[in-house]
This record gives sequence, C-alpha cells and structure tokens, in this order.
Amino acid sequence: MSTGRRPRIAAIIPVGGLEGAKSRLGESLDAEERRDLVDGFLARTVLAALAVDLLEDVLVVSPDLDVLHRAAELGSRTLRQRSDGLNAGLDEARADVVAGGAEAILILPIDLPFVTGTAVCAVIEPLATPGSGSGPTTTGPMTVLVTDRHGTGTNALALRPPDVIDFAFGPGSRHAHRLASSAAGAAYIEVEGPLNIDLDTPDDLVYVESIAPEGVRAG
Repeated sequence: MSTGRRPRIAAIIPVGGLEGAKSRLGESLDAEERRDLVDGFLARTVLAALAVDLLEDVLVVSPDLDVLHRAAELGSRTLRQRSDGLNAGLDEARADVVAGGAEAILILPIDLPFVTGTAVCAVIEPLATPGSGSGPTTTGPMTVLVTDRHGTGTNALALRPPDVIDFAFGPGSRHAHRLASSAAGAAYIEVEGPLNIDLDTPDDLVYVESIAPEGVRAG
C-alpha cells in the first residue's frame, strides 16, 4: 500500500448455522425466535456494511447454505466455510478477500444489536487514513479492536495488513489480540461506541431490552 492512498478494506461477516443458533439464549427464546433473531441480525449487519463507502468488499462466511443464500439476496458476496470453528472460518475468508486485493480487513460479527454504518466507519477510519494526522494513524501495521461491555471479548476487529495477527476469538480474546498486536509491532487502538454491546447470553438480552427493546427485534 502506497503512502497517501486509501487501502482496499474488506469486511468479513462470520455466521454460524441458523439451526441451533444462539443456543445460549434458549432460556429466553425458543428455537424459532432465535432463528428469526439471527436472520434479522444478519440482514442488519450486511446492510450496514454495504452502506459504508470505505468498504470495497463485504463477504459473509458460513457453513450454512441458508445463511449464504440469504446473504446473497442482501447483496453480499458469500463463502461456504469448509473448516470447523470461528477462527478457522475467518482464516478461510481472509485468504479469499486477500486474493481479491484486500489490504486491510474488518471482522464484523452479527450479534451486535446496535450496528450501523456510522459505527462501522468508526472502527475502520483509522485504517483508511494513512499518513494523515499524528499518533497511531500511519501506514504501518495496525489493529483496531472493539471490546465487549465486560472488557474481555472482541466484538469487532480491524487489521492492516490483513494477516498482521492470528485470530484469537474466544474467551479472553481482547487480551490475546492485544498481545498478538504488540508482538507484531502493530499500533493498537480500541474504539468505544454502540458496538461494545453484543447479544450472546440471557443477561445480554435483558440488558439490550432495558436500553432499547427494538435492538432485539432486528430486521
């Protein structure tokens, strides 16, 4: 990537299968309600990403053909995941977008009830403005992370170049991604905002409904 030129940024949206989706919410929502929730969140996330001018590619990766069909209807590119697990699927998707010319990537899960194009822009803007301003906004390697409201997980992750660190999604991923970034000599930035809130557990569901009930009824 040359100095002064905006890098090509691709968004990767990982999605598990619709069947059995968000099983940890089983105490609060039945299987059909969870499926509808995931379908609505998929639509909200894909449309938010497609609305961001800084993103030149939006790819949904999933082992579920129904998910891929729905994503294609929404206007996203799709990739069927052949491996097992989130991090392995992200590796597949990263290879795909890099082959297409991506110079930076955004990992954007779909369980973020308050995702918007504006919130997505806040995460990738540090990657998209090489050589401007001062501080960590440079042409060098960079990791931008949005943690969860508990301060332990990773709700969104942007990388420049795409392979600057390995993916470490799972328990304690915020710390793991930060350590990996430091080891790689990359600038590290954390972004605050609506993407700090995710929906994974019954407690998250109660919290989101207490803030804005419409955040649960995505679509």
